[in-house]
Amino acid sequence: MNVKKELRQNLRSLLASISAEQRHARSSRACHLLMEQPEYQRAEVIMLFLSLPTEVETTSLVLQAWEDRKRVLAPRVSWDQRRMIPVEIHSLEQDVVQTVTGPPEPIKGVPFPIDYIDLVVVPALGFDLLGNRLGRGRGFYDHFLALPDFKAASSGLAFEDQVVPTLPIGPNDMQVDMLVTDKKVRRFGR
Repeated sequence: MNVKKELRQNLRSLLASISAEQRHARSSRACHLLMEQPEYQRAEVIMLFLSLPTEVETTSLVLQAWEDRKRVLAPRVSWDQRRMIPVEIHSLEQDVVQTVTGPPEPIKGVPFPIDYIDLVVVPALGFDLLGNRLGRGRGFYDHFLALPDFKAASSGLAFEDQVVPTLPIGPNDMQVDMLVTDKKVRRFGR
């Protein structure tokens, strides 16, 4: 079996084993730790993932960002173009829909200019100690982080259990600038 596939299976099982209470408490810690960082505090425009049931819950982060008067964007997947489109959201009830294929995403909205984004909060199944990430295998975030007009800081957001010593990486895999978990913040000086 290929190494990435095996790692994905192991990390999915690990995430599925975290109880709802643990996930909620640990998500809260991770989100608070992210909000304490200068990258978050300086940011006027934040793009973040709307979490799947087993991921770090980002709802509190979205609500706090609005309270902090930040513009909040979420990715909408364009399957025909094979890319993510950042779209501003103003409400988790009216502006977001649960998709059949993955995480919740904006219902509608115009693409937000990528070069105006200050911070992108990135999900993954796993991260390593160098800032490499193991996504779900479709490459949407790698493609997005590699765009020529991408200038934002990128931060992984995960549970500490999702951090592994090293990950196998390919030529198109993009690293994050920092990784925030429920336990600590790691920066990868790029």
